[in-house]
Amino acid sequence: MSSGEHEPTAPTTEPKPVVVTRAEAADGPLSSELRNLGLAVLLWPAVSVEMADPGPLEEALRRADSFDWIVFASRHAVAAVTQILPSPPTGVRVAAVGQATAQVLRQRGWPVDLLPPDANAAALVDAFAAAASTLKGCRILFPASSRALPTIAAGLTQLGAEVIQVEAYRTDSSAALDVEGCRSWISKGGIGAVTFASPSAVDELEHALGKPDFDRLLSAATAVAIGPTTARALTDRGHTPALAESATLQGLAHTAHRLLQKGEAGPR
Repeated sequence: MSSGEHEPTAPTTEPKPVVVTRAEAADGPLSSELRNLGLAVLLWPAVSVEMADPGPLEEALRRADSFDWIVFASRHAVAAVTQILPSPPTGVRVAAVGQATAQVLRQRGWPVDLLPPDANAAALVDAFAAAASTLKGCRILFPASSRALPTIAAGLTQLGAEVIQVEAYRTDSSAALDVEGCRSWISKGGIGAVTFASPSAVDELEHALGKPDFDRLLSAATAVAIGPTTARALTDRGHTPALAESATLQGLAHTAHRLLQKGEAGPR
């Protein structure tokens, strides 16, 4: 080959798009992070999140200083509480599940006194148990989702605490999901990865698509779960997800990007 000739280069293949199943706008934090990494994004909002009737939460927060702890399991709970009570109550300690929840609390000027190393409810209960073998006499406010699992309230009660669980926000199926559009993408095998930021998103996407199409989707695309609880919702359905490198939306995006760039995305 003469010096003026060049070796032919292999054609580059654009990564297949990544599905975002959480409720967010096109410029939402996960979608923006994925696009910043050079990935195409498909918004499939499987769930909708709305604030609950504020009355019970307002009533609980009027007596905020009567609690020893407030436990936040998600950023939505932070938003609901800080909308009513912008500043942290004096003398009340704060626990958070996950770095993302802790980050939002700190951004709003709230302290984080207890943050378990793993972003799941069981780890939070374990962290309380390690910090104090008994919580006898402690009053804990738990502003929760309408679909909150019993892990936190039951676990802290077993440690001796009085747990006041108040519905702070509602998680429901999303009317914005274009099911036929989703099925069109699934039928042509056009999806690279599907991100799940909550067990509710797993539940609702399967319900909306139907089990056959849900299974078809995840037999061709990699499911990426933000944390162990969400991962368990997928494994219970027979799909082995990739676990985000950190239990944050950034970690979720970077894991999807890494798998697609290395050609590791696909059924697991």
